[in-house]
Amino acid sequence: MNTLFGQRVVLRPLVGDDFAQWREVRRRNADWLTKWEPSRLPGSPDVVEDRGAFSLRCHSREREWQLGSGYGFGVFINGNFAGEVNLNSVQRGPFQSAYVGYWIDQKHAGKSYTPEAVVVVMRYAFEELDLHRVQISIVPRNAPSRRVVEKLGVRSEGVAERYLEIDGVWEDHIRFAMTAEEWFERADELTEEWLS
Repeated sequence: MNTLFGQRVVLRPLVGDDFAQWREVRRRNADWLTKWEPSRLPGSPDVVEDRGAFSLRCHSREREWQLGSGYGFGVFINGNFAGEVNLNSVQRGPFQSAYVGYWIDQKHAGKSYTPEAVVVVMRYAFEELDLHRVQISIVPRNAPSRRVVEKLGVRSEGVAERYLEIDGVWEDHIRFAMTAEEWFERADELTEEWLS
């Protein structure tokens, strides 16, 4: 498992010892985050409050790394946990694709840490994992998340109706994507702007 470096952010897989920091950030940001996330399955443990459930989540992410099916990263700013950015549902074969998801502590929102973290993950996806495409799906009214892809100039592919269950409702999502061809055409520009 890798640690990735941006200009101001460090990305690394979360481990059980990150629980206290992760829980503090998630508790403080509950209203900011849960309205954009899938509902917790009935009967499943609350990963925010249950250290064992958090450890299992970390082990599941570690297993995804081993299988090459997902790459989860905590976002750290000045050594402190501040959010997550993940490459999910990695598909190989003719698809060579993954989904990027992200969230940031509200106190760091609007300071361009998230676009920086997304560029770091895209560089990893295209240059280390040799993926051909990454997709980011965003609820249309989620202006802070949309601002991330707008800052990066990620191409919109239109609206997928009732795409994902979010907070108990099947929500439309705008799908944004970048291919390897687009990345390598823009890599110098994106790296210069966000990682130098």
